Amino acid sequence: MDNMTDAPKICEGLILPLTDESGWSLWFRIVIYLVGLLWSFLAVAIIADVFMVSIEVITSRTRVLKIANPDFPGGIEEVEIRIWNDTVANLTLMALGSSAPEILLSVIEVTGKGFKSGKLGPSTIVGSAAFNLLVITAVCIMSIPKGESRGIRMIKVFATTTAFSLFAYIWLFLVLQVISPNKIEIWEAVVTFMCFPILVVVSYIFDRDFCGTKKHEPDMELGIAEGSPFLTSGHVDKKAVAEFMREVGKHPDLDESTIAQLIALEAQKHEVHSRSWYRVNASRALLGQKKIEQEVEPHVLDLYQKIKNKEMPTNIPTADHSAGGTKAVVEFRASSCAVYENEKKVHIVVERQGLMSVQAVVRYETVNGTAEAGSDYIAQRSTLVFEPGETEKIIEIEIIDDNEWEPDETFFVKLAMDPNEETCLGHRSVMQVVIMNDDEPGMLEFTKTSFLVKESAGSVFVPVSRNQGVDGRIEVQWRTKDMEALNGSDYIGGEGTLVFEHNEKEKEIEIPIIDDQEYEKDESFQIELFEPTGGAQLGRLKKTVVTIINDDDYAGILDRVVAITHVNMDRLKMGNASYADQFKDAMNVNGGDLEGAGALDYFMHFMTFAFKVIFALVPPPGFLNSGGWITFFCALGMIGLLTAIVGDLASIFGCLINLDDSITAITFVALGTSLPDLFASKSAALNEKYADNSIGNVTGSNSVNVFLGLGLPWLMASLYWAVRDDEFIVPAGDLAFSVSVYTICAVVCICVLMLRRVLAVFGKSELGGPFGPKIGCGVFLIFLWILYVLLSSLKVTRLIF
Repeated sequence: MDNMTDAPKICEGLILPLTDESGWSLWFRIVIYLVGLLWSFLAVAIIADVFMVSIEVITSRTRVLKIANPDFPGGIEEVEIRIWNDTVANLTLMALGSSAPEILLSVIEVTGKGFKSGKLGPSTIVGSAAFNLLVITAVCIMSIPKGESRGIRMIKVFATTTAFSLFAYIWLFLVLQVISPNKIEIWEAVVTFMCFPILVVVSYIFDRDFCGTKKHEPDMELGIAEGSPFLTSGHVDKKAVAEFMREVGKHPDLDESTIAQLIALEAQKHEVHSRSWYRVNASRALLGQKKIEQEVEPHVLDLYQKIKNKEMPTNIPTADHSAGGTKAVVEFRASSCAVYENEKKVHIVVERQGLMSVQAVVRYETVNGTAEAGSDYIAQRSTLVFEPGETEKIIEIEIIDDNEWEPDETFFVKLAMDPNEETCLGHRSVMQVVIMNDDEPGMLEFTKTSFLVKESAGSVFVPVSRNQGVDGRIEVQWRTKDMEALNGSDYIGGEGTLVFEHNEKEKEIEIPIIDDQEYEKDESFQIELFEPTGGAQLGRLKKTVVTIINDDDYAGILDRVVAITHVNMDRLKMGNASYADQFKDAMNVNGGDLEGAGALDYFMHFMTFAFKVIFALVPPPGFLNSGGWITFFCALGMIGLLTAIVGDLASIFGCLINLDDSITAITFVALGTSLPDLFASKSAALNEKYADNSIGNVTGSNSVNVFLGLGLPWLMASLYWAVRDDEFIVPAGDLAFSVSVYTICAVVCICVLMLRRVLAVFGKSELGGPFGPKIGCGVFLIFLWILYVLLSSLKVTRLIF
């Protein structure tokens, strides 16, 4: 850069420059091309996102397999299986998706230069391999939380791809420097290219363990044999989710919407994602696009963390909260009451049952609903003290009468107590208060047509609601009727009377459930209301059905829930169904989710808006029922065009600052094309149980880069020159040196991973483990990458050797 102010430099590429730049300032051109290069990397990431979505749709195709199973109707069970094997998908379409820019850059450079060798493509492939293996592995090792570790599960496949990866670069060095120095012969190009299908076949053999002596044992968690083609992407660890569902079941006060969000969030935590899912998610997080993770309301996320950490008090309904009379149980007498606005006050009864010989202290406070403190009622927060032998306390809350008609409004009164061995809260710890505007005795009915209860729950509490008035004391009779469940063996039923005092709006019928510890199918019984008194009437829901679910059959219910909520979840969330959806997502920050958008999302949306709109023209994956193939080829064409522009921008930028194409390739271009993979691997390392999706795919991708990214253009060029009785010349010097340095670093990196797998000091796992050793390994691998870049650059500039 000694002559920055001299005559304008002539730097040209395949497409750029588009106009005469001779009158432009050199520094201005440098800035323009640098900004253009960085901006083009964003465009590549966006269209690569589209490309990966099409690949996910293609590789997620399934077919139905019918197998004999006497437990299913007709003796036939239909099971969905994947057409694509995971290993084959990862080494073919998935690898092409993550490495398409590097591979196409090499192909375009050779064809664009008249089938002559260039520096940018091959150096980018080697530079990306170094960054992927050394830097991505280092980040994944260090990013695992304290006390956790991740190991590679499919070690045979990893060993195969690792061996091929090392062979690829050793072969590359031999071809360039030893066998036929400075030229590529046809047979060498053919061998290089054919190594790709050989890699796929051998990896598939090891994946299916065809050469092993160990028989495939059923995977008890999946219900399928390991390595089988059954669905894995999108699979949910049902056992773990079932345990969480049991925890959620201890909180009967949660509404159905909240429960659904909690279970969906837990299912996502245990869902197995493909490599493409992490790649797309990482790109969208960086570019302000529509996220593909489960969207959860903040209060639900907080609730989820409390349930997971067991910080929430549980309210499991049991027949006896007092533990046989050894505890004092404090609760509201009713779960809901109502008051007329003109009565000015509401009296709420709090009862104490069980142990009577101790003092029981309970706190209470009012909580706004649709009624607001200060305008509809006077807020209270105080303490009730039950002296020994005292069974009842009254909370008096003032109601504000504003002499204006309003619809019914609600607020809540909540009990709280410091836990101890002698006192506890009962089932009714929250009271709903409804401010009414009429004076009718009311209409009585069940709140739902059916209820579900686990056999181990102890009791089921069936609410009866008093609507259209709460005036006076009324009674209603109830009785149970056997269906599949039998009174006395499955539950304790019969007849009873439910009493509503003045202003009480909701009461509960408690039916004890008998747990016989035996496997049974779902069993039901009916509860019926009859003979109301005090002028009350029965509503439409005079009967309800209670279904008892055997805990042993609980996994079956989970199967049905998962089947409904998670069918093709990844494919539906990653891709759009129509052009309208695509343009909507493209033109709105964060795909229209403004509440979840941050400052970075807005900034990146502004920077990439034009690219998003242009790439929304690519047909959606479901276009013409093509199964994603139309999207695949259209996106591949756009990546090719962008890659040509990236190559020109990088080459001209290097020319302007007197930087050799080789150095530009292993630094700017390699980093720009590999950053999405870095974030994807880090996310996979944090969220996956094993390390296969984070670092297990790196070696396979590096192999494919050489076999396709160099094998294909070399084969094309060698055939081209052979037809002309000439040779395909590839200067070996700088490239061969860079390959040899990388190969040495790669061998050292693989040795580090193997040592981490077997030595206790590293936690016997590839990722994570004890803090000091994992940081040391990460720093060491990053140092190896810096050393590779430094030595390769010094060799190109002739400062060494």
